[in-house]
Amino acid sequence: MKAAIITSSDKGYAGEREDKSGPVIKEMLTGAGYEVVEAVVLPDEKTILAEKMLFYCNQNVDLVLTTGGTGFSKRDVTPEATRMVIEREACGITQAMLYHSLSITPRAMLTRAIAGIRGNTLIVNMPGSPKAVREDLEYILPSLEHGLEILKGTAAECARPD
Repeated sequence: MKAAIITSSDKGYAGEREDKSGPVIKEMLTGAGYEVVEAVVLPDEKTILAEKMLFYCNQNVDLVLTTGGTGFSKRDVTPEATRMVIEREACGITQAMLYHSLSITPRAMLTRAIAGIRGNTLIVNMPGSPKAVREDLEYILPSLEHGLEILKGTAAECARPD
């Protein structure tokens, strides 16, 4: 499956800060067998972020993971950009990440991340911290593949485990 990574960071885009979360996502995705077609750093601009997400959807990328821009800062607009693009929300993914993250730190409740679907593409907002990205992606990655197979219509029938 094809994946793309968007890091939302004004300072990263300006070359003032190294992107550390995007490379963590890339490492984990390639380790899980995904083909990462692109990893970009963009400014915290809602329209620019939404346009790039839409571009990936139109290029038949299966999974778009964003990192950064999900907090309370006035410049954190990744969830709003994602809402501009998605057709259906996938709340269970972000609820699972929140559940897992809350077992590590109560500050996890400060996330505004969302996940959703446009066409055959799943978009998931991840945290901005490399540590939190790794923790959340380890938790959700095993289920994402099955979700993507369902989305694409290639999932094998399976009974729900009890």
